[in-house]
Amino acid sequence: MADMRLLERTLSHNVAWNRARINFLARFIIALIEVRTVNLSEIAGVFPGRAKRESHYKRVQRFLRFFEMPYAQVARFVVRLLRVPAPWVIPMDRTDWYLGETPLNIMVLGIAYRGVAFPLLWTVLEKKGCSDTAERINLVREFGRVFGYRAISYLCADREFIGKDWFSWLRSVDVDFRIRVRENTKVTNGRGQKVAIHRLFRHERIGEPLIIERARVIWGLPLFISGVRLSSGEYVIVVAPRFTETTLADYARRWEIETLFSCLKSRGFRLEETHVTHPERLKKLIALLAFAFCWAHIIGEWLTRQQPLKIKKHGRLARSTFRHGFDHLRRILCNSESIAQQVAFRQVTKLLSCT
Repeated sequence: MADMRLLERTLSHNVAWNRARINFLARFIIALIEVRTVNLSEIAGVFPGRAKRESHYKRVQRFLRFFEMPYAQVARFVVRLLRVPAPWVIPMDRTDWYLGETPLNIMVLGIAYRGVAFPLLWTVLEKKGCSDTAERINLVREFGRVFGYRAISYLCADREFIGKDWFSWLRSVDVDFRIRVRENTKVTNGRGQKVAIHRLFRHERIGEPLIIERARVIWGLPLFISGVRLSSGEYVIVVAPRFTETTLADYARRWEIETLFSCLKSRGFRLEETHVTHPERLKKLIALLAFAFCWAHIIGEWLTRQQPLKIKKHGRLARSTFRHGFDHLRRILCNSESIAQQVAFRQVTKLLSCT
């Protein structure tokens, strides 16, 4: 069996929770990685301890129902674990799915880091579809309370996250951004006429970006525009409050949060298999996943420093850093009776320390 006491001691040095909560956190993470699903019934079936499965299941339910999760502590833990100084690139996006006819909809802020976003703060939207301006502002405002707005190098987001009030608020708190806009967004052209924004780029060659050096007015706001026409005929048009020649490349880092979502879902913890629908309980479940995700990823980084991952012919890694670490940790936990795997567990547990 994995050395649970070592894991508990390591977590207690980095998270200011009481002993019972640390004990639960350690056991939940171990069980989650072993079964590779957030299905609580499956987790309860392998939950470390002598109690019956039903007792473990009730313990998990009690945690999600009653524990007041200190989300700011979780966010600070992620930052300390990464050891990446601010300011950070902050991607913002949603992931959603259905449990039967019930929509599950989560909006996340993360830190973009080497091809993946680490989850910092999130909110569960009690509806289907896009977020509204108030929901976005509340989430970024929470980030400001925890880290300060100066910790943001820039925020990047897709076409859902647009609007005059939203952009105005970001400018009011001096948050830089790189946000894609829709092709039919109205903008002033060089003659001061309002036209669909894609018309500014229609004469450019396919794949050749255009950076407009003078601000143009969108929703009454002066914004700097960069864009490119794709071979599909679609346009990628990104706006920013300040002129920069790297706007399109900066915006591309938004994809790192898509990688996070795939790790939380099909490539890792199968979040879409959860039957937890209560918004606050689902939010707590994401916090538990954040611990497990960060641990697996830093293990993957540690392994690749010893032996780099193979690169396939198409230029991509054979496995993601997260999956490399996740599989290694799962192999240790599923074979923890051997002396070699117990030594390996002590090694990877030390990586979870922020001190």
